[in-house]
Amino acid sequence: MRISKLNIKNTYGISQFELGGESVELTGSNGTGKSSVIDAIRLALTNNSKRKYIIKKGENEASIYVELDDGTTINRKKRSDKSDYKSIKDGNGNEINSPESFLKDIFTPLQLEPVEFLSMSEQEQNRILLNLIKFDKDKKEFITEKFGESINWVNYDDSILEILNQIQSKDGAYYQNREEINRNARNGLAIINDIAKDIPENYDAEKWRNYTLSDKYEELNKDKNYNEKIDRSIAYKEDYNNKIKQLETVESNTLLQIEQDKANEKNKINNEIQELKNKIELLQKDLENVDNRYSTIISETKSETIAEKAKLEENIKIANEWASKEKKDTDTLEEELKVAESMKGHLNEYDRMKDMQEKVKKLNEQSEELTRKIELARNLPGQILKEVEIPVKNLTVENGIPLVNGLPVGNLSEGQKLMLCVDIALSDSNTLKLILIDGVEKLSEANRKELYRICKEKGLQYIATRTTNDNELKVIEME
Repeated sequence: MRISKLNIKNTYGISQFELGGESVELTGSNGTGKSSVIDAIRLALTNNSKRKYIIKKGENEASIYVELDDGTTINRKKRSDKSDYKSIKDGNGNEINSPESFLKDIFTPLQLEPVEFLSMSEQEQNRILLNLIKFDKDKKEFITEKFGESINWVNYDDSILEILNQIQSKDGAYYQNREEINRNARNGLAIINDIAKDIPENYDAEKWRNYTLSDKYEELNKDKNYNEKIDRSIAYKEDYNNKIKQLETVESNTLLQIEQDKANEKNKINNEIQELKNKIELLQKDLENVDNRYSTIISETKSETIAEKAKLEENIKIANEWASKEKKDTDTLEEELKVAESMKGHLNEYDRMKDMQEKVKKLNEQSEELTRKIELARNLPGQILKEVEIPVKNLTVENGIPLVNGLPVGNLSEGQKLMLCVDIALSDSNTLKLILIDGVEKLSEANRKELYRICKEKGLQYIATRTTNDNELKVIEME
């Protein structure tokens, strides 16, 4: 398709301008309306303008009418006093459904602004080239299906390859999140190693978690009490004979003393009898009672000794029974309790280490999943490029970067970049075979002539502007 008729009225600085289906070069000094013609065609095709004011000063309506050689017509009117008008019809005169989408599909931004393309950054040039690749699937649905989640931090207005490049990029959320996760995992491992160095080798946490110190201490106390009884019995047994001898000695000494006391008392009484005749009867009576009274005392003393011996006999039986028993080993249990207290003291740190190990495990799983998604984003372009249509035969893509004849766009000359614009304009039979070149004076004369020659050779219609010293707009029809 080509433009077969163009009519512009009261648009920008243009009062009236008409053009047929020829390729032309518009010349003149600044302000003569050259760029206004180019901008008006862009407005007709895109319904967008970079200019603040569209309607010519003093007028109420700006109109642009474009007719294509297949009968398609585009009629736009911008109005200051009522709603804008738009009519886009097919070759049979029927209004086209979704007219803006229809227009968007018949040209590329490179056709409308090839000279501006030269001054763009390489990143922006790459973005435009990647957007040329025809990917018919809904990009958001495709990404959600492949990655199992809705990714909201990419620009879905970009090409699918650029979107995938954003996903796998070091600046992307996946890469940044993975870096943060890996950093946390490394910190977690450092904590684990720091804790582990203080925990005994082959530490059995469940054993010491279930080890009841109170029960073991109760068992130890019982064993110690048991052993104390044995020790006391052995000591009592060893002291038994001494105590018996002591009792017998006390008894013998007491009896001797009694006998001595008895003899002394008899002597005293006998002496008193001699001295106190008048008391003889009474003293004689007392004398008679002395043996009985002292016999009672002797009997009581012997009874006490027998009772004490009986008590000792009873105790010695118990002592003999316990002294014959074998002592229980408390050293082993005491050592076990010492170890248990030490081991139980590690439980909190051990649990903290296990908790950190679980966190690190989850972090590593998250990191692996992000790595999988990053690798998927790196591998998907190769799969997509095998299935989609690339509009220009010498355009390829490697690692998300478009290459022209194997070279990055930044390595192309101005002339090669312009030829690329021509190739893109000719890449689809349904594409509008038109290229707008605003400011060809920015190109070298050789590149300008070569561009015109190729456009003519390829059957591509071009409308170019070139600044000259002429005070009026001139339309030069190109052969």
